[in-house]
Amino acid sequence: MGKTAVVTGGSSGIGLAAAVRLAADGAHVFITGRRKAELDAAVETIGSATAVQGDIANLDDLDRLYAAVRERGQGLDVLFANAGTAGFATLEQTTEDHLDRIFAVNVRGTLFTVQKALPLLNDGASIILNSSVRADDGVEAFGAYAASKAALRSYTRTWANELKGRSIRVNAIAPGTIDTPAIAGMVGEEQAPAVMAQFAAAIPLGRVGRADEVASVVSFLASADSSFILGTNLHIDGGENQI
Repeated sequence: MGKTAVVTGGSSGIGLAAAVRLAADGAHVFITGRRKAELDAAVETIGSATAVQGDIANLDDLDRLYAAVRERGQGLDVLFANAGTAGFATLEQTTEDHLDRIFAVNVRGTLFTVQKALPLLNDGASIILNSSVRADDGVEAFGAYAASKAALRSYTRTWANELKGRSIRVNAIAPGTIDTPAIAGMVGEEQAPAVMAQFAAAIPLGRVGRADEVASVVSFLASADSSFILGTNLHIDGGENQI
């Protein structure tokens, strides 16, 4: 019998790539997202998947997600808390709305995504949080986003300690610049190539990453191959923050 996995923000980018990989590994994957058309298309791509439309910042939506998982009757083996949002604003430009929007999804939403999963998680399950190298590198005008991802790094350590008694492993990944639709969503289609080129120039491997490369690491952390890894923050950044 295969595993049951949840991937939030699973209709595009890193989330979709991870859902595809986990399904290929034999899991039935529950994905979330706010746009039904994208979710439906993602299910077709993934194969063994169930889509539950919703926003992780809405606790009622999270309840509906886990009600669907509970109905399957096999508990939960893998939780990839991937959903997030971003936006640029300098310290001077930051507004209450900007800060609240980012923290409502990235911090509050992730916390309750994990908390509400606890009754369903099977002993030995794997929780993976999507942090970011941006938490540490001081990119201008990315302060709120970076702070929200630093919070997830901190939560990873705390939750790993709290859940170790159930043999539930909590780890984080820290992707660098990855070629996903999110870049164009933030800066616009016209500016995206220049922004990507700017980031690529600072990466020792000389290119930005692919979503499937991140998905491979999620697959590893979800599997027994990573059974002795706990509380880590695994960088997937082409060496950007390592060299």
